[in-house]
Amino acid sequence: MLNKTRIKVRGYHLDLFQHVNNARYLEFMEEGRWAFFDEFFDSNDWMQQDLVWPVVNININFKSEANFGDLLEVQTHYTKMGNRSVTMKQTIVNVQTDDIVVEADVTYVCVSKAAKAAIPFPDDFRQKVELSIASLK
Repeated sequence: MLNKTRIKVRGYHLDLFQHVNNARYLEFMEEGRWAFFDEFFDSNDWMQQDLVWPVVNININFKSEANFGDLLEVQTHYTKMGNRSVTMKQTIVNVQTDDIVVEADVTYVCVSKAAKAAIPFPDDFRQKVELSIASLK
């Protein structure tokens, strides 16, 4: 599954140099991840479980700048499944120019709130992620 979320660059996204501040891209990617989860999960039941999914690593590469008024598309999908971790690829593309603005790999860990420790992913979640990854190959 590939989610595509569009964001228009506003004035408050800009820095002193009049292009999108690098910290804003993290916010854009977070918006893309939440939109992905809205589609990926059947309901908000996953938020009521004993499990949480903290981000433990973001590896981000800035490729080109974005400016006021640009329309950006945040593309989000799973790429790798581990025993206790899952990695997503996020790409931000300038819709008008097709330029890649940002590429990032975001890694989550499955944590039990009760145990306060990383645990293996539940089988149903693992199967759904693996199907999602396979559908993009």
